[in-house]
Amino acid sequence: MKQPQPRATGQAYEAQACHYLIRHGLAVLDKNAHSRRGEIDLVMQDGSCLVFVEVRFRRGQGFGGAAASITATKQRRLILAAERWMQCHGVKSTQTEFRFDAVTFEGSVEAVNWIQNIVQG
Repeated sequence: MKQPQPRATGQAYEAQACHYLIRHGLAVLDKNAHSRRGEIDLVMQDGSCLVFVEVRFRRGQGFGGAAASITATKQRRLILAAERWMQCHGVKSTQTEFRFDAVTFEGSVEAVNWIQNIVQG
C-alpha cells in the first residue's frame, strides 16, 4: 500500500483538528495562513479570544512526541506569523485577547490532545 504524501497527511490532520475545535465551540477564521514570517495552521475564534493553532502529528512518542516538537524557535515563528496576520487583518494586538494553542495527534487521528496557551511569554 502506498504511503500518503506528507502534505496530504498534514492537511488531513489539520482538517481533523479544525473539526475537533469546531465541536468544542471555536469558529474558523482562516486556514494555512502563510507569510514570509511563517505559517499558521488555523486561526480560530473562541468567544472574544483570537486563537492561533499549531497542528502536529507524530507516529509515536519518540523524541518527546508531537507537543515536544513545538520548540522555542517554532514558537517565535508562530508569534511573528500571528503578528503579521493581525496586521494584515486590521487587528490590534494591544486591543485584542489572543492565545496560541496546539492540537496534537500521537499515532492516530483518535489520539487528539488540545493544549491551550503553548507560547509562554
